[in-house]
Amino acid sequence: MEQKKKREDNTYYQQQHWISISAPTFTHLQLDGLGNEKMKLEGELRNMQGLVEDFKNKYKDEIIKRASVENEFVLLKKDVDAAYMNKVELEAKVDALQDEINFLRAVYETELRELQSQIKDTSVIVEMDNSRNLDMDSIVAEVRAQYEDIANRSRAEAESWYKQKFEEMQSSAGQYGEDLRSTKSEIAELTRMIARLQNEIDAVKGQRANLEAQIAEAEERGELAVKDAKLRIKDLEEALQRAKQDMARQVREYQELMNVKLALDIEIATYRKLLEGEESRLSSGGASATIHVQQTSGGLSSGFSGSGAGFGYGGGYGGASGYGGGSGYGGSSISKTSVTSVSSKRY
Repeated sequence: MEQKKKREDNTYYQQQHWISISAPTFTHLQLDGLGNEKMKLEGELRNMQGLVEDFKNKYKDEIIKRASVENEFVLLKKDVDAAYMNKVELEAKVDALQDEINFLRAVYETELRELQSQIKDTSVIVEMDNSRNLDMDSIVAEVRAQYEDIANRSRAEAESWYKQKFEEMQSSAGQYGEDLRSTKSEIAELTRMIARLQNEIDAVKGQRANLEAQIAEAEERGELAVKDAKLRIKDLEEALQRAKQDMARQVREYQELMNVKLALDIEIATYRKLLEGEESRLSSGGASATIHVQQTSGGLSSGFSGSGAGFGYGGGYGGASGYGGGSGYGGSSISKTSVTSVSSKRY
């Protein structure tokens, strides 16, 4: 019976010892897991914030590029406008010179026709004097030669003058035409450059729109991640608080169990001394004795009665002992009761 009692006590002590060891370990494991989860969420939050900063920097760079391209476009537009005005002025000058050339050509042709008609219609009236013997043929030929010489010189001078004027006008027209062609080529080049810059501006605007959408999406994801992280941190803090409360409760239970263990150890030592003293007393004379042992969750009480004497002891959170009464009481809050009776007779 005593061996069975010892085995039960050993099993009970081992269970309480395992509880006292495993409870803090389990709580520490929970705390470590919650701490690791919190660090992981903080790392994800920092990564998301870094991504948002990168998108903001890219957006600022694109805005600067766009402003530079727009300024360049404005400058080129001014150059194109100036070139277009120059082109209009040159075209007006060319038209004026062309009109002047046409007018001078018409005047030259008109004067030339008038001179030719004057030379053609010139006639010589000669009065014939039969009284004299004149060589009219030679006189007419001489006059005709003089007029023809005058007409040829006039025609040559007019042709030379008009030819010189025409060459000067052609030279001026060629120069203006060359300037006009150069201006047209410059305008074409500027037009192509404007088209290219416009395409680049459209591409930059598209990139800007994409970056703005990505930034908005990243900010939304970041806000959601921050909210989720805050919620998870709040849950972790609540779980940590609950774990701390559980740990405190387990520590209190452990302390109570240790108090119970200490009381039981004291009771066991007391019983051992009482039993040894009773056995020594009984060995000296014949007597009969009965030992009653009652164990509760809050304490342990026992009683001993014999033919000539009686004593009792009670232990637990509070206890009392007496000798000579035959009964004893101690402890409270009975949850489990076991009674062991030991009878001893000696003759």
